[in-house]
Amino acid sequence: MEEASVTDNVSLQQQIAQLKERLRHAKMLSQERLRDITSLRQSFDHVLQTSSIQSRASNVRQNPSVYLGRGTLWQQQQHVVTYSGVGQGVASTRKERDFDEALDLQLPSLHHYLPHLLNNFDGLQPALKIAGSRTGVTMVMGIPTVKRPIESYLIPTLENLIENMDEKEKEDALLIVCIAEIDKEYVKEQTQEIRNRFQKHLDSGLLEVIAPPEGYYPDFNNLRNTLGDTIERVRWRTKQNLDYAYLMMYAQAKGTFYVQLEDDILTKPHYLTIMKNFAFKKVRENKEWIILDFCQLGFIGKMFKAVDLSKLVTFFAIFHNDKPVDWLLDHMIQTKVCRFDRDSKDCRKQKDNVWIHYRPSLFQHVGTHSSLKGKVQKLTDKQFGKTLTRYPLRNPKAELRTTLRSYGDHTLSRAYKGETYFWSFMPLKGDNITFHFSSPVLIER
Repeated sequence: MEEASVTDNVSLQQQIAQLKERLRHAKMLSQERLRDITSLRQSFDHVLQTSSIQSRASNVRQNPSVYLGRGTLWQQQQHVVTYSGVGQGVASTRKERDFDEALDLQLPSLHHYLPHLLNNFDGLQPALKIAGSRTGVTMVMGIPTVKRPIESYLIPTLENLIENMDEKEKEDALLIVCIAEIDKEYVKEQTQEIRNRFQKHLDSGLLEVIAPPEGYYPDFNNLRNTLGDTIERVRWRTKQNLDYAYLMMYAQAKGTFYVQLEDDILTKPHYLTIMKNFAFKKVRENKEWIILDFCQLGFIGKMFKAVDLSKLVTFFAIFHNDKPVDWLLDHMIQTKVCRFDRDSKDCRKQKDNVWIHYRPSLFQHVGTHSSLKGKVQKLTDKQFGKTLTRYPLRNPKAELRTTLRSYGDHTLSRAYKGETYFWSFMPLKGDNITFHFSSPVLIER
């Protein structure tokens, strides 16, 4: 009886923690709408200001003496209104101000850091969007994918992520694939492949696919060469910064937490529930955190509160040409919590308080060929543990043939014996797998 009481108490605390975070997310969405209104009002004021300036310029040409008088009066009125702002009791409101008054402040926006967007009205609207109406989930996972010169890992990654969720987990999650390419044919091909393999999950709302418009990206030929990198690497990491920022902007309103993933990973069964429980445990403990880290490599498995994504997007936009995205993330946390008058050891301690690692890792990097041409990376997370690769099978004797080229030692024959799984390079039209059984067998779906 006592154990049941403890369990009920923990469950209640979990629900309270979940409601607390959902309320924070709802408040953020409300503030976003207010910011939109403020931005629209500022734009409207700017139009009125420009029109008024042009009108006064016309008056100067027609009657300079009259304009001087009005200008003097306008300056005096402006002074009175400004003076009333410090509580001196002058009966004047913003509505009573003359439209000639210039705006004193300009709110910063993404256009200040990505000015090319000013010339692209639809520079933020997805060029492709396959999405249902799913919102309000606990966990949103972003998966950026780009064209790789040798092979793509996207489909196996999506299969693994979905297979390791149960039905209940699928109902409270959202996977967003961002095809971060402007090559329309490539985007079309990738989209069709995703449709062919995951139409069920597109229909249910578990999976969404987007692609940024060409106008979202700056001219990559005009980037500054930074950190002594080759210009090819500067372009690659700059684009990656912008890809991550775009995905975060799209995902922010969709759910309570956001997890950054990559398109070449494996995970573990029920990883979603493990992440949710860990996050809500920190909420129950009133632990202030910025990142919950479920993988030791790069940007994989980093969880953020959706309400914090605007800060990340802004930081990545400001320094998009300067450093790689994982370095920028580290610098942002360092800026928030580290003191200049303390040593690096203290900084590490302060960062560990808000950048909390979960062990063992829930995600493993499996890709070898980077999206940066010529870069080979055999990075694995030692905290992930051993991946189950042997599955005891009793398949009937058969002759196996395939036109698919296997990846490493993940051959079809070894998979059939239960020694590993079959992993091939990207299949092409006409490729096949043939099983010629020694004796007739009954096959059931």
